[in-house]
Amino acid sequence: MTDHDLGRDRLAGRGDDIYAALLRAHDGLDFAASAALNARLVLILANLAGDPDAVIAAIDRARRPPA
Repeated sequence: MTDHDLGRDRLAGRGDDIYAALLRAHDGLDFAASAALNARLVLILANLAGDPDAVIAAIDRARRPPA
């Protein structure tokens, strides 16, 4: 998995829909519940991806400050 692969848009123009759904999911949650939701979501999506190396590469990239 390369950084180039991680940056490729595979959402078919639905990124805003996903962002809105994520915001709704966090609505009304305190910090701890929000963090727990994020952790569960990461694990669910990691399982869906089914590629541990790709998931680890994505975690490493997400930890870096935005360019």
